[in-house]
Amino acid sequence: MKLTKLIITLSLSIMMFLSFNTSAEETDDYKVSTDDEISVTVFNEPDLSIKKIRIGADGAISVPLIGKINVKGLSVTEIEAEITTLLLDGYLKKPNVLVTITEYRPFYITGEVKKPGSYPYRKNLTIEKAITLAGGFTERASKSAISLVGEVDKRFVKAVSLKDTVKPGDIITISESFF
Repeated sequence: MKLTKLIITLSLSIMMFLSFNTSAEETDDYKVSTDDEISVTVFNEPDLSIKKIRIGADGAISVPLIGKINVKGLSVTEIEAEITTLLLDGYLKKPNVLVTITEYRPFYITGEVKKPGSYPYRKNLTIEKAITLAGGFTERASKSAISLVGEVDKRFVKAVSLKDTVKPGDIITISESFF
């Protein structure tokens, strides 16, 4: 009985560890930007922690003791390193900082959908799911003439299919069908 519980506990621990590593890898390359919301936790220092802070139009956040920090274009790991470095400079001896994304910036959908507008980004979002969030296609919509403008290079418009992925800040346009 004890051996069975031990095996089950060990198996669950391994599964949790693997799923944590996967999500950490997914967010390591994600670069935060305006309208993302993050939390900053400084362990054993609740006065220095921030539950939720939205990144402003200037790309900065304000951290107690440190002041404004420009975080736009940085990954979660880079933000943690920056805050740790600044706290080491005369404030704390061994700061342990954790930064998490609590809310991604929205994506936008326009054109021939029933409810065009901005929608909160969700992980593993596809064009098809985004259209569903926007109420589906209108009667005039072309199901094959769908374009996407990425947030990074707004000049580059690419044709996409329903299975392509959406990223925060992307703009999806559903064209009108001719028939």
